[in-house]
Amino acid sequence: MKSRKSVINRKTKETNVSVSVNIDGMGKTSISTGINFLDHLITSFGKHSMMDLKVTAKSNDGIIHHLIEDAAITIGMAVDKALDTRKGITRFSYAAVPMDESLAEVSIDLIKRPYYKLTLGIKRAKIEEISKEDLEHFFQSLLQNLNSCIHLTVKYGDNDHHKVEAAIKSLAVALRAASSYDKKQKGIPSTKGSM
Repeated sequence: MKSRKSVINRKTKETNVSVSVNIDGMGKTSISTGINFLDHLITSFGKHSMMDLKVTAKSNDGIIHHLIEDAAITIGMAVDKALDTRKGITRFSYAAVPMDESLAEVSIDLIKRPYYKLTLGIKRAKIEEISKEDLEHFFQSLLQNLNSCIHLTVKYGDNDHHKVEAAIKSLAVALRAASSYDKKQKGIPSTKGSM
């Protein structure tokens, strides 16, 4: 099978972000954004999707929102690029991941058509050092740039930290399954013959 790796370097006046991805890795991660909770979420994403993921993100303007947004955009773009034509993949998957009292569910279709439905249910204004709106925007930017159809819902929970962690882990687990090779699938998994 073709190596499913990519590197994306995204430099703007606001940020400088570098992401390397190996879809068929072992879950090795090296994440450095300068925001501890963001590093933790991205590390969880790499670990539980079993992709090797290296992310270096630096702010040029000192605005946290820009850094969080651009890190998510670049990760999504790198995964999309690594998936290439998506030939031979399972394509569809579903995952439900609990974290203590919280439960998150994801349904994913790795068709090359960006659509997402996101319900995180965050109540607090801030989790660790990240605002609610920036956490929501992280997920929105990541899902948009994965170039897939993804429905992610936190079904219930009391602890917002747990909700967000369950959400990123469920996304990772579903992505791992959907991007895995299907031995029976000989070509593009679509009646159109194209994703």
